Amino acid sequence: MSEISAADVMKLRNITGAQMMACKQALIAAGGDMEKAIEVLRTKFKDIVAKTAGRETAEGRIGVHIDPAKQVGAILELRCESAPVAKNEMFVKLAGDLATQIALHEPATPEALLAQPYFADPKKTVADRITDLVGLMRENIKVARFARMTGLLGEYIHHDGTTGVLLHVEGAKANPQLLRDVCMHIAARNPVAALREHIPAERVAKEAEIAKAQAAEQGKGKPANIVEKIAEGKMRTWFAENVLAEQPFVKDDTKTVGALLQSHGLKLVNFVRYKVGEVATA
Repeated sequence: MSEISAADVMKLRNITGAQMMACKQALIAAGGDMEKAIEVLRTKFKDIVAKTAGRETAEGRIGVHIDPAKQVGAILELRCESAPVAKNEMFVKLAGDLATQIALHEPATPEALLAQPYFADPKKTVADRITDLVGLMRENIKVARFARMTGLLGEYIHHDGTTGVLLHVEGAKANPQLLRDVCMHIAARNPVAALREHIPAERVAKEAEIAKAQAAEQGKGKPANIVEKIAEGKMRTWFAENVLAEQPFVKDDTKTVGALLQSHGLKLVNFVRYKVGEVATA
């Protein structure tokens, strides 16, 4: 076999992202055949996946993708083991790529997502794409959850990548910066729901019960209709604190988010807010 050239080693590294020594060893094992060397590395990566599969994934990043032309978008939470990997540019790119995959190909579950041909290289599956990065990072990487929306969409990812928002509105058109500002509001204020009707009835009933108990204590000795008005006021306050449409907008608290959107000819539909490691309670 002819000697493995530095150019071939570099070419394999550019294809796979693997370390130079690993690329050289793979080329040697494959007799200099580039395609066989790629498979050697992928087999090695799969062995690493098996070793890391049971490890806890407490860190991660939110990925978001919107295709304005097709009016589709997706958001996902991608998990890994350590903060340095969560900040690594290859991991950040994977989160964005997987959000693109979800937006374009609409998998129903994480398992279905992994089985799909990868949009940027249909010869691979999404699982193969993740396996390649696991082999490089040597950490467990997994898709924790995702959501897909269609329509007029806005998005925001916080600078540290741990919080992201995908927003759905209705209207003829929308200023992307306006939608981004509303998404930033959602990231900061963490509303329970977009609209009152999205809150489960049992949650509203529980809050109403608490409001009535507080009003009864606060309104001791006062007429029943006054106590009832106190309870109603407490519920209005609760809705204003927890329902996106009724929250005062963080950049201008003289108007609610719902009123802001309405003034631009838009109607709030829904949103998804993900924070790494956080379980939704709404």
